Amino acid sequence: MNDLLSIADLDAASLRKLLDRADAFRRAGRVRQPILDGRSVALLFEKPSTRTRVSFEVAVARLGAHPVVLSAAESQLGRGETIADTGRTLSRYVDAIVWRTYGQDRLETMAEAADVPVINALSDLEHPCQALADLATMRWKLGPLDAVTLAYVGDGNNVVHSLLLAAALSGMELRCVTPPGFAPDPVIVARATTLAAEHGGPAPVVTTDLAAIDGVDAIYTDVWTSMGAEAETEARRAAFADYQVNAALVARAPDAVILHCLPAHRGEEITDEVIDSPRSLVWDQAEHRLHAQCAVLEALIR
Repeated sequence: MNDLLSIADLDAASLRKLLDRADAFRRAGRVRQPILDGRSVALLFEKPSTRTRVSFEVAVARLGAHPVVLSAAESQLGRGETIADTGRTLSRYVDAIVWRTYGQDRLETMAEAADVPVINALSDLEHPCQALADLATMRWKLGPLDAVTLAYVGDGNNVVHSLLLAAALSGMELRCVTPPGFAPDPVIVARATTLAAEHGGPAPVVTTDLAAIDGVDAIYTDVWTSMGAEAETEARRAAFADYQVNAALVARAPDAVILHCLPAHRGEEITDEVIDSPRSLVWDQAEHRLHAQCAVLEALIR
């Protein structure tokens, strides 16, 4: 693994190793571990961020490296410099590039030009660091992932794309329940199906039927309208109304834990009653972003 642009950049063994290291970082707590002492990491943010920015910046510092944080307005990318030129230049200064951007092709161009690892901190297609944190959280609370059944309810977006691939590598069963017309990318679903077959796990289920939630171990949701789709907000509220994670829906799986990658639009995709309930792991999930990203930085840079 030279870069982490997609969960598909991993294999089952490297995924397990990252999850093991994330758990070790969790158990170590807030102790500084200067594994990357003397290194520097560029953190580029073209999209708004709270958890990703703070968790990466803290992770870099906790490992003893220096974070260099740049917004789109602060880098020459915002003034027309090519991605390749930015990648070549940053490679002369830093030991890794973490980028939160738009198209997946932008990350691929950066990785091709850069001589240092490139990490996808979110693109329109995938959110691999989020998926690593999600699996780390579930493994911590629910045990071996190949015994876990997860229902993702909502939009077939970048978050579920990475979850599909991660579930296939880990042996976890994933049921993706979306309104008609909002299913995940069929190319990603096909890739996840192939990976699951290669690893002897269950193929992902993609359906509009809420009955797929019955009896699962975990229920996951995300915002109905992702960044860049704001013009569709009202239409999406109507389309997703029956897919709200509320008391009636979670009653289908009485023992399931609740997951959300945040930020939550309370009263839309999830109710206060559910996200604030004892079954909710969303704050543990947010914390695991830090631990998982420590593991990624260590693996790629060290």
